[in-house]
Amino acid sequence: MDRQSQTPAYDISPANVTEKVIASFVMKTPRQQQLLNSLVGHLHSFARENQLTHAEWAEAIGFLFRCGEISSDKRDEFMLLSDVLGLSSLVDMTDAPQGATEGSVLGPFYASDSPQVPLGGDLRPTADGTGQLVLGRVVDVDGAPVPGAAIDMWQTAENGLYATQDDAVPDNAFRCKMRCADDGTFSFTTVLPGPYMVPDDGPVGELLRAGGRTAWRPAHFHFLVMAPGHRSVTTEIFVAGDRYLGSDAVFGVRKSLIVAAEQKDGRPVIDLTFRLARNDVPLAAE
Repeated sequence: MDRQSQTPAYDISPANVTEKVIASFVMKTPRQQQLLNSLVGHLHSFARENQLTHAEWAEAIGFLFRCGEISSDKRDEFMLLSDVLGLSSLVDMTDAPQGATEGSVLGPFYASDSPQVPLGGDLRPTADGTGQLVLGRVVDVDGAPVPGAAIDMWQTAENGLYATQDDAVPDNAFRCKMRCADDGTFSFTTVLPGPYMVPDDGPVGELLRAGGRTAWRPAHFHFLVMAPGHRSVTTEIFVAGDRYLGSDAVFGVRKSLIVAAEQKDGRPVIDLTFRLARNDVPLAAE
């Protein structure tokens, strides 16, 4: 007889339902059990503290259902919800290793199929617009180059659209995967990204409007930086002077992640350094 079947249905009451729900789960690891117990406890406490009505509960379930309906392989409404509630940023900050580059939100538009581009590649689909040279290096927390490093980068174009949103450009524009040189350096040519509004045509947009919140994000590059034996970091690089730096809809801005585009040899250049912490369990080489 399993644990649930030992509890008669008539024995459930507001005073014991939380305890009995928690007792009904036997997770595979202590950490899973801790997380599940805490989740159930906080959910039930929320309902009790706010005297949640059936209509309010049903509205919340409908909201989550519509988040699933609008999600696709090019848009993750649940990730967007986590972002605008500040949960993504909180996890980024609390789970960050000391001395490493600060993390920032993955966002709802990450696509894992970005093309592999050689060092120095051009990510623009055409030569239109002002080219922006991005130089970078991947080092450890002590500043030593990290061999075998790689980056995965995606950004909007100057019009504030990701390529996966814009039918006017190929899906693989303005994004890439790139293996760094032996000394941890990388480079590519692109354009400065434009600020944009997070998608507000779905349930998360309804939430933002209901709360009087802005949907605008400052211009930024997304980076996933990884190397064997080191902990990967998902982060964003923001462009100095953007008018939305102080009101980012997803709370992703960190002072250390704001950079300026400089002029070097007559070219606009952004120079980046990513610091990776050692990983207790080395990452497997691809």
